[in-house]
Amino acid sequence: MFAVNRTEDHGRKPRLKLPGYTCDTHSHIYGLQDEYPHVEGRESRYAPLEAYRDMLTRTGIERSVIVQPSLYGFDNRCTLDAIKVLGQDRARGTVVIKPNATKKEIEELHAGGIRGIRISHSGDELSPDSAGQIARLIEPFGWVIQIQDSRDRWIAEAAPSLSNLPVPLIFDHIGRTPRGVGADDDEFKAIVKLIETGRVWVKISGVYYSSQSGPPRFEDAAERIRILVEARPDRLVWALNWPFPDYEDQAGADAADFVDIMEEWVPNEVTRKMIFVDNPGKLYGFDT
Repeated sequence: MFAVNRTEDHGRKPRLKLPGYTCDTHSHIYGLQDEYPHVEGRESRYAPLEAYRDMLTRTGIERSVIVQPSLYGFDNRCTLDAIKVLGQDRARGTVVIKPNATKKEIEELHAGGIRGIRISHSGDELSPDSAGQIARLIEPFGWVIQIQDSRDRWIAEAAPSLSNLPVPLIFDHIGRTPRGVGADDDEFKAIVKLIETGRVWVKISGVYYSSQSGPPRFEDAAERIRILVEARPDRLVWALNWPFPDYEDQAGADAADFVDIMEEWVPNEVTRKMIFVDNPGKLYGFDT
């Protein structure tokens, strides 16, 4: 992991003109530690809402899904406060809950603009094994589950249980399938089979990770994204993953680069609109 300190927005406007209501479905807000205490032992980060909002204006992104970062554990206040400031006409949220969360707690989160649960590998969050239990809890609210895991091999093994959840399941960051292996990787093949069922979604995000400085390198993402687009473009969403917490050269990370690359990855304008606008509009309740 790399330190994050993005107090202001700097960069260029994208060359690609985004359609109206384009949605960034995965970004984080890191507030001041005095106001939003960090989980003990985790690296301090700061990327305030003001900088994120300026970036949205610069790039032409009109909708957002703010995702609870692991830095705050189960304290979802920073995410909820960001949604409140942006307004629920343009912002939704994904949070972390405890396994014993109550219906009342879910109702309160729903009123605050939350539309999804994060299952990850930080140690504070729910494990992938709990997806079925959580799905039953959030199903009446029309929420989604977004999932990722740091284990090398787990998607193919978990596929049977993940394909039958009663709520939409979204793989973050193309499931964190290994880079450099390409479409022949068994984990990626498992994701393709899952998305073909129509009950699973994939987030085009987090594919820029590189140990190199300077402009982002996208490695073998194009091949994998092409296959996903051919399989089920109606089950794809897109995200910046601002403030690019795993990108080593923070000064060189510009949201415009991650917008423009979509013209190469998804050259069809109608399909891009589906991914940028239509799919997230339905999935996160903007258009209902």
